[in-house]
Amino acid sequence: MKRSLRKSQLAIAVIMPLLCCEIGRSQPAISPPFTLAQSFDANGIPEQPAIEAPAPAANPDCQAQTTRSTTGITQLVSNISQTANWVEQPAFGMDAIVGQIAPQVMAYLNPSPFPEINSLARQAKVPVMMYHDILPEKLVFFDVTPQEFEQHLQLIKQKGLTPISMDQLVAHLRTGIALPAKPILLTFDDGYKGHYDYVYPLLKKYRYPALFAIYTAKVGKQMGRSSLNWEQLREMAKDPLVTISSHSVNHKVMDGLTPDQLLIETQESKRILEAELAIPIRYFTYPEGKFDKAALESVQAAGYLAALTMNDANEQLAGQSESLLAIGRIGQSRIQEMVDVAWGGSPMPSVSMGFNFTAPIRRLDMTINQNPFIFIAGGKPVTIHYNTRGQIPQIIANTPVIAAVDGTFFSLEMLDSNEMLGPIYSQSHGQFIPGKRGEIPFLENRPLVLIGTEAVQFIPFNFKKHNTLEALQAEMPTVTDAFVAAGWLVENGKPQPIERFGRLYSVNELRHRAFWGINQQGQPQIGVSTEPIGSVDLGIALAQAGFRDAVMLDSGASTSLAFKGKSLVAYEPRAVPHVVGLIPPPGDLGTCPVVTSSISP
Repeated sequence: MKRSLRKSQLAIAVIMPLLCCEIGRSQPAISPPFTLAQSFDANGIPEQPAIEAPAPAANPDCQAQTTRSTTGITQLVSNISQTANWVEQPAFGMDAIVGQIAPQVMAYLNPSPFPEINSLARQAKVPVMMYHDILPEKLVFFDVTPQEFEQHLQLIKQKGLTPISMDQLVAHLRTGIALPAKPILLTFDDGYKGHYDYVYPLLKKYRYPALFAIYTAKVGKQMGRSSLNWEQLREMAKDPLVTISSHSVNHKVMDGLTPDQLLIETQESKRILEAELAIPIRYFTYPEGKFDKAALESVQAAGYLAALTMNDANEQLAGQSESLLAIGRIGQSRIQEMVDVAWGGSPMPSVSMGFNFTAPIRRLDMTINQNPFIFIAGGKPVTIHYNTRGQIPQIIANTPVIAAVDGTFFSLEMLDSNEMLGPIYSQSHGQFIPGKRGEIPFLENRPLVLIGTEAVQFIPFNFKKHNTLEALQAEMPTVTDAFVAAGWLVENGKPQPIERFGRLYSVNELRHRAFWGINQQGQPQIGVSTEPIGSVDLGIALAQAGFRDAVMLDSGASTSLAFKGKSLVAYEPRAVPHVVGLIPPPGDLGTCPVVTSSISP
């Protein structure tokens, strides 16, 4: 099993957990700490919780953002994930982005409202170069020969520019995330045969990405000049170097078209391209760069994420554009000038090391290095120490907890015992229970988890020091929950080596694993591996998935995870007496849709 993702894949693994329902949402003020039930009945069920679970309510923020989250940035990142499989050289520029991904990842939590361009992106200088026909002998002034085009590519290489994809540009314009130091985007309009005969081979030679704007009525037909056919276009569309943009059906100027005509040019062109090429078409290019308000609204209604335009009298860098639905381009004749202008923007400010217990709760299914995981993030972390052992859905019933993972180790001496290994403090009963003196020396230096009203700490357990409530309060005065976890997986964003696990049993054997921690956004995040994995590889995967700190919980047969009253594992796990749970902020019941991502090296 490989222990590391390619850097470009790492970017996706970090970004993906941020997408669902957080985009554009304002965070509510920090609420007072929750208190769980103070007592349990004879069956271990909480009698009267000190705080009732929020009544079901519509979540307009989540609903309003669902489409944008799943069809906007999510699709954009998914498409970048596809390109990650072929990126081997710095020409694509992902290394430059990933080198700064930890600070920049926070940008995805607060993108500008669609279709506005982020203020940070307006400071950058990204030329989007526009080409038309490439043919051996020029017919008009804006034609380019294959020899001239390769000279342009050589110039780009000599000047140290990084050709980027349309996906990268849109991510930059939407969030302000910095691009490579000298980015440039290559685009080709109309679908000439020269694009297949000359441009595509040269792109493969230099491994440069580009966008091709296709109007469907021209494909396979002799309309004025030469045309690509569908077979050639399908071949190009399969290549991760190539992005296909709709350029309408009939190449009609879209200033003054009727509503029915606009539907044909925007929606029908998209439908035809997607049906013929079997890929999503996310971008539009206005014929001759002309459009009016109705045309812009039609492009947006058709579901495009961005649109390219042109204006010979006022050529603009991408950041100078009116909006994502009118991204300016520059004619290829200015390539000599643009290679000295390109600049990818300033780095993002560093990621905050604070905590956020007010984010909405969302679930993410992700595959990293061929290892499948379920993550649930957001809300406020708590623990429940049950009176007996049970399945998680039973334990969290009648409490405000909406998602939970099995907790730490417990005694196996009796079938229904809730006796834990090491000290336990849980707000479910408000009692501190010290660990047994004969057992706690074996827990030395394992992660002591301290959960407070507004923060979490993971510190090495000292069995001589940390076996009283006063000692825990000395470490964290606001502590509400505490326990000793199985082992360190991620600390300060770095996966931990096998030596860090000490004498933990079966530390690196392939087993189902349970874990929890804090992600790079300061949010609590719980999860399980849905297939067996070793602890070292688990830590590597969680670091790549964006955990700031993570610890392993009781794993193997105990590995269990529940969300909204349902178990999320495909087997019946061993009953447990301790869980780490998440309580949603007011007004959020974890109703955001599941986001899935498959990332393979």
